[in-house]
Amino acid sequence: MPVPLYRAKAEFFRTLGHPARIRVLELLAEHDRPVHELLDSIDIAASNLSQQLGVLRLAGLVTQRREGGEVIYSLALPEVEHLLAAARAIITARATDVMVDDMSRDAR
Repeated sequence: MPVPLYRAKAEFFRTLGHPARIRVLELLAEHDRPVHELLDSIDIAASNLSQQLGVLRLAGLVTQRREGGEVIYSLALPEVEHLLAAARAIITARATDVMVDDMSRDAR
């Protein structure tokens, strides 16, 4: 029996529910990166980064390839970059709404 779309979406968003995974995706949205560069940009242990990359690979969000002695990661789908941009827009809009609400309360 196929999984209902709403359940598949919930699982997808659970996959994104770790700050290190989001940071990896943000960095890869800029350009492909070798593991050592990801490690330098994210404040986590190498073993934890490896685990998070594995989760993203299994979810089909990132791919890896070997170039020389390095493993290079990239986004598997351009839609991931669009999703990150949409999340940023939603968060910014919410922050603006909260600021406006706070200012309205202060004016009373």
